Amino acid sequence: MLSCCSSFECAADQQFNQHKVAQELKRYRQKGPGPTTRMLVEGIAQSGALSGSVLDVGSGIGALTFALLERGATSAIAVDASTAYVGAAREEAVRRGRAEAIQFLQADFVDAASQLPSAAVVTLDRVVCCYPSYEQLLGAALGHAERCLALSYPRDAWYVRLGMAIENGLRWLTRNDFRTFLHPVTSIEETISRAGFRLVSRRETWVWSADVYARQ
Repeated sequence: MLSCCSSFECAADQQFNQHKVAQELKRYRQKGPGPTTRMLVEGIAQSGALSGSVLDVGSGIGALTFALLERGATSAIAVDASTAYVGAAREEAVRRGRAEAIQFLQADFVDAASQLPSAAVVTLDRVVCCYPSYEQLLGAALGHAERCLALSYPRDAWYVRLGMAIENGLRWLTRNDFRTFLHPVTSIEETISRAGFRLVSRRETWVWSADVYARQ
């Protein structure tokens, strides 16, 4: 059996396996993108950055990638640590006639970042909460964003913390190494601001915040 390239990739494959990803792809085909994806698309469109290339970090089944291509983006690189996600996204890209516009990469983005080109728009939809070191992840993403950075992450609320603790506890009991994290929102904002970006859009649900930043 081949070993994973990183512990994060192994954990991602464990959490986002073939069965779970197939269910998500079926739901996407029936109901379309989820709320955070829709909010990010609208925020990016509002920012005026919805053109040129996209680097979609933690792209999953490709819902955000496809939506941005439909709204004006010209090409995309979709990176995800889960083998099942990348396979499903490739399948969906072929079904939608978008395979030539998207380059797929199965990797830990932080490890692969130095090999990837910059993009007009860099996106992280429900990704920051999945990565242990948000500083490394954001640093790599910000270094690739020419015009716009868009991300969604859990709001810092007691019920979100409780739900996350329960989920992580259940993963521990089932020997699933994947964990989610409620990183400090203020620190996330400061990290992005120090890189020369300003907040231009914020949309929220009870659980999620979807923010779009533009380079100053």
